[in-house]
Amino acid sequence: MANKSDRLEIIAKIIRGQKIESQDALLLELKKLGIEITQATLSRDLKNLRASRISDGWSAYYYALSDDDKEILCEDDYIRAVHFGVRSIEFSGSFGVIKTRIGHANSVAAALDHIDLPEILGTIAGDDTIFIVLREGSTKEDLIASFKERIPDIK
Repeated sequence: MANKSDRLEIIAKIIRGQKIESQDALLLELKKLGIEITQATLSRDLKNLRASRISDGWSAYYYALSDDDKEILCEDDYIRAVHFGVRSIEFSGSFGVIKTRIGHANSVAAALDHIDLPEILGTIAGDDTIFIVLREGSTKEDLIASFKERIPDIK
């Protein structure tokens, strides 16, 4: 077995080079390279790498490294994730709640963060709900106008 540092580098290279959808798939890729580790060790390695599963915007999830998110996805991918995931948006003052498809709140919140709408100060995501805070001086009308400009055909 490779030492931890080498193993982390190999795992990162696999994640950067392929769309790995599960730990089982990653374990299989490692086994092909002669590296056999337990699922628990792989979980710890993924945590050390700050790897997370992100949505492809449709129905699948795959591992990505936090420092690679911008390289892996382009703005069209983020817009597609928002289109697919958002169900509704409601506001109370400068706070908003976005309802998403079940399991898509994280990918939609990440997409909103990467699209960088100037009206959004920040997002917090659950499973199917995103809490957003508008920047000082921004209104829900400003945000909706930005949505319509950057994300055409959003309902």
